This record gives sequence, structure tokens and C-alpha cells, in this order.
Amino acid sequence: MDENILQNWTPYAKKYDPLKAGSIDGTDTEPHDKAVSRAIQMHYEPPHNLESTPERTLFVARFGPRVTKQDLKEFFSKYGNVSSVKVIVDVVTGLSQGYGFVEMRSEDDARRVLRRTTDATLKGYNIFIDYECGRSMKGWKPRRLGGGFGGKKESGQLRFGGKDRPFKRPIVPNILKPKR
Repeated sequence: MDENILQNWTPYAKKYDPLKAGSIDGTDTEPHDKAVSRAIQMHYEPPHNLESTPERTLFVARFGPRVTKQDLKEFFSKYGNVSSVKVIVDVVTGLSQGYGFVEMRSEDDARRVLRRTTDATLKGYNIFIDYECGRSMKGWKPRRLGGGFGGKKESGQLRFGGKDRPFKRPIVPNILKPKR
């Protein structure tokens, strides 16, 4: 059984499981905080009316309120052809929530962006770029429902399994047989 854990182990989640995403090595069997419990109970249905293609869409986060759609388009145009840009704004204030989505013209362009933009900076912000998970990863739950990969809450809770916080290799106890 221990060998099976290591055979199926990967530093990045292929299928979203809130219990594993909240685990350092992806092997937890019990929720360790309320957010993980909430994510397990919540139902999330990704939007179906979007025109962008999930395989070409990148999630961009950790940029400040000064970053606009045009700024994102110019930044990503250096790496390939941009089809569309969406900055998520607060419904009440109309201010940027610091994240958005960029659709590239091809899957090759999206891969190129991910390869070339590690530790990317835009207008003084170290931005995070990864594939969109909502429509492409089975079982995905967004942060607002207790899910997600990234971020650190004031309670010290971390999420793992994503590009910037990969799972750590599990420690599998090696049971030694006594010599006779």
C-alpha cells in the first residue's frame, strides 16, 4: 500500500479534492480546519456561458488595483496572441479584486506564458499566473467556498497542490522486518 501512495503521487493536483488540497503532502484523511470542511460540503458549478476556452485561459492574481485590462493585455502580448482579458471587479465599488483571466489565442501561447513568466512582475506587483481551474479541473472549488490552492489566511492556513505551492513528497514509513 505504501508503494501505491508513491506511485500515484504528483506535486500538482490532477483532480481537485479539498481534503488533499489542504494537506502539505496530499495524504490527509481528516479535515484540519473549517475551510476544508466547508469546501467538502459546498457544491460549485463552474459558469457555462463563458466564450473562452479553458485550455487557453490563464488565471492571473495578486495584482493591485492600478492594473487594468489594457496593462494585462500588453504584458501577455509579449508572450503570444491575446484573445480576451477579464479583470474581476467588486460589484458594489467597481474596484478591481486583484485577479482576472487572460485567454490566449492558442494552447501553445498559454504554455509559453507559463514557461516564461515565473516570478513575473507587473506595475510593482509579483503576479501569479496559472491555468484556469474552474472549468478544467474536475471537482474544483474556489477560495470563497473554502477551496483553492493559494493564499495564506490570518489563521496560518495554507493550500497546496498548485503551481506555486506544490505538494511535498509524502513520508512513507519504512517498516523494517526483524532479522532472524
